[in-house]
Amino acid sequence: MSKPVDPVELTAALVRCPSITPNEGGALVLLEELLAGAGFECTRVDRGGVSNLFARWGRKGANRSFGFNGHTDVVPLGDEAAWTVPPFGAVIKDGYLYGRGATDMKSGVAAFAAAAVDFVRETPPDGAIILAITGDEEGDAVDGTTALLDWMRDNGESMTDCLVGEPTSPDEMGDAIKIGRRGSMTAWFTVTGEQGHSAYPHRANNPLSAMARLMDRLASHELDQGTDHFDPSTLAVVTIDTGNPATNVIPAQCKAAVNIRFNDRHSGAELTEWLKTEADRIISEFGVKVDIRVSISGESFITPPGELSDLISEAVRAETGRTPELSTSGGTSDARFVKNHCPVVECGLVGKTMHQVDERVKVEQIGQLKAIYRRILKEYFA
Repeated sequence: MSKPVDPVELTAALVRCPSITPNEGGALVLLEELLAGAGFECTRVDRGGVSNLFARWGRKGANRSFGFNGHTDVVPLGDEAAWTVPPFGAVIKDGYLYGRGATDMKSGVAAFAAAAVDFVRETPPDGAIILAITGDEEGDAVDGTTALLDWMRDNGESMTDCLVGEPTSPDEMGDAIKIGRRGSMTAWFTVTGEQGHSAYPHRANNPLSAMARLMDRLASHELDQGTDHFDPSTLAVVTIDTGNPATNVIPAQCKAAVNIRFNDRHSGAELTEWLKTEADRIISEFGVKVDIRVSISGESFITPPGELSDLISEAVRAETGRTPELSTSGGTSDARFVKNHCPVVECGLVGKTMHQVDERVKVEQIGQLKAIYRRILKEYFA
């Protein structure tokens, strides 16, 4: 019988791959070698300069197929001089494995790859196991998981259910899994008035006054009071800028941006229309021109509590002793794409140090996460 895959060693090997998005860095090559050696049919689904890996064990078109989704790309290092260890050194000290991507999310990928390989070697299931791993989650996310899902659709591949291995626990291992995510969108506003001398404001049309009124109205508006599974939606003004260094000049133009995190009471299109309505009010009141550009990075979604979340929660409880909260907090993840393909739940490590200098993960938790994923597969195919 083959030796079980050590998820700590695999995490360390992945961390040593300098895969700052969108560079592949050798991470997917390493995983493909491991998975192919265990009988997975592997296909590189590269698109737009981004590297992606699709791996399936079992029959194509099986009635029951469990999928794992994750990413091997990582964010930039930040101030490398501030790191106390080599960022890609995978140093282990004081019970932690250090390195960029150790938490987000090479340990998660290592844990589900190790669990999947051991499972198919020990108890080949009646069904298929699919791993969809991207190198474009921390970047634009245009040619990553979306490319994998597009390729799957075009080639008759499908997942019945999917687990995304992102860090989901805020404080302790197993204290939360995610059954949904808020939507996210950003709107950029440009207000154009008429430049003039600040001593003669009546001869100008100050765009700053109009912009200040607009931003105040948007920020003061209560979008909702929350829903059954989501906190209230939020709008944050993230920048206001004129680029005007002169105090005796009323500028002709002012720019600003807002970011909205919204729950399942809204859609990006509906919120866009609201923003345009508020802009029209400002145009009418101040006689300025207002241009808006909107980018919707993801819609709100929920996988209703049920069979999939129960399965994952029970596995977490069995391995950690904690019953996880069913959460929808946090930013966006690639689950926002997977949810259009099949039911999806996120379950992973404690995310306290992700994207930080000296990013690190408790070594014992990597093995614990593999055990959770292994138990999920066992019960799923029981």
